[in-house]
Amino acid sequence: MKRIHRLILIVLPVFLVLSCSQKQPEKQETENTEASQQAETAVKTILFFGNSLTAGYGIDEEDAFPALIQDRIDSLGMDYRVINAGLSGETTASGLSRLDWFLEEQPDLFILELGGNDGLRGISLEETRKNLRGIISQVREKYPETQIVLAGMQIPPNMGTEYAADFRSMYAQIAAETGVALIPFLLEGVAGDPELNLPDGIHPTEEGHLLVAETVWQYLQPLL
Repeated sequence: MKRIHRLILIVLPVFLVLSCSQKQPEKQETENTEASQQAETAVKTILFFGNSLTAGYGIDEEDAFPALIQDRIDSLGMDYRVINAGLSGETTASGLSRLDWFLEEQPDLFILELGGNDGLRGISLEETRKNLRGIISQVREKYPETQIVLAGMQIPPNMGTEYAADFRSMYAQIAAETGVALIPFLLEGVAGDPELNLPDGIHPTEEGHLLVAETVWQYLQPLL
């Protein structure tokens, strides 16, 4: 009986030591996982939602203005990641229909760059206005804290000077009505310059996107 008692006294401390040594890595692993999740949560998201201009049609995506914004942010050591949700040929109607998929993850900033294709196709301005407001409303309904920026566009007078003028003023009106931030004209200093656009005269070159990024940054930086 005494031998059994001694054996228990010897084995018990060893068991306790082994038990503690096993729990320690588990605790450390849990802490590391929590720290990693907190770090991911700290990184904010900027979502560029647009058409071929945002997508970087005709150039590498890394040279498109959303990627250049990410480069600027990284150089400043800011905790933001940029998502390029540009799709060539996108209209305001198709953008509204696919918006839900991109709102699965909350964007802290939402830059809306749509409407150019509507204007080039002569779509009713009332329809374009309704869709842009619908996108803004849907983002706000799901994420009230998300900051929204509307990128203004202009079109050549192919559809008539009155239509082009109304199209240009539409963005400022929507921004005023909804209270979102406004980039007056996304392609400021780029549109109409053959040296800064591809042969189609619509989509910026790499050099053109550098200027677009500067324009976007001017209005985006104060919101970061």
